[in-house]
Amino acid sequence: MGRKSSMMSENLKEEIAKELGVYEQVKQDGGWQNVSSKTCGNIVSKAIEIANRSVEQ
Repeated sequence: MGRKSSMMSENLKEEIAKELGVYEQVKQDGGWQNVSSKTCGNIVSKAIEIANRSVEQ
């Protein structure tokens, strides 16, 4: 069963992962499957923060 398309671009996810220090794990594993739920939640929180800042400006 396939997943729905992502609301967040791969580039944005990668940039945030780099900022949070987990990008190397994603790159080494070849995907997001081994990234913890907590870390994924942190990535989503950071994306929301970025979106809110851009709306406020």
